[in-house]
Amino acid sequence: MSKSRETDKITLLSPAKINLFLHVEGKRPDGYHDLVSIMCCVGIYDTISIDFKAAQTSITCSVPNVPEDETNFALAAAIAFFKAYNKSQPLKIIIDKHIPVAAGLGGGSSNAAAVMCGLNQYYGFPLSYKRLISMGASLGADIPFFIYGKPAVARGIGEKLEPFEKLHPYKVLLVNPGFEVSTAQIFKKLNLGLTTCEKKLTCCYSKRESFDIINILCNDLETVTLKMFPEIAAIKKELLRLGATGALMTGSGPTVFGIFSDSYKAKKAKCTIEKNKKWKLFLTQMIV
Repeated sequence: MSKSRETDKITLLSPAKINLFLHVEGKRPDGYHDLVSIMCCVGIYDTISIDFKAAQTSITCSVPNVPEDETNFALAAAIAFFKAYNKSQPLKIIIDKHIPVAAGLGGGSSNAAAVMCGLNQYYGFPLSYKRLISMGASLGADIPFFIYGKPAVARGIGEKLEPFEKLHPYKVLLVNPGFEVSTAQIFKKLNLGLTTCEKKLTCCYSKRESFDIINILCNDLETVTLKMFPEIAAIKKELLRLGATGALMTGSGPTVFGIFSDSYKAKKAKCTIEKNKKWKLFLTQMIV
């Protein structure tokens, strides 16, 4: 977080995430789903500016179709923070968005976590880490992970976190086909009787076997989204054809990531795929 006392502004970086593993265990009475997911941040960032000299509270975003009211996670997070802190403070939140929207990359949740943690730091850490996690979980399932801030196994609705320390800063090429996917719609169409990722879960914790990231790649939501958007299968096939050691859809989609053993292969794949002008490409690496 960069901070300017002279102008009472702070600037925050808000990263994207990918799901290396996502198993849906079942539906809860409250309508949410219990999950087991292995998540890791990647080096794509939104930049968030908060101006504390604002006359009234507001939020703006650099891309269209992102809500600029309390339905935006970032503003909801600010409101929740001040309610918990028992303080009233008008502010202006400005989001310079680079993470694709409704793409399985957690941009909105990341924005919320960045605002919540940024405000907590700005005011001298009045709220505990446990309180922030609880507040984040009440707003959105991925927010606790972004507050946690490192590779993790997430359980429950995302609020139960433990470190996952087997990852390296693998090179990843993210391919976004340019359309949005509704997470709620994907979960609605999910048939829990057909989920298969649970079978791969044991390899995540095995101490006897050497760890190979390819062995954990699985996403129960992928089959559902593939049926609705066959283009996702084409992206996976292209990434594997161009040298990715593994490829998987992240979250509820539609973004697909390919894992590469070295930068040269990843860059070459990016150059080849760039010929398809419909797809947005991001060459980056895992943040471990």
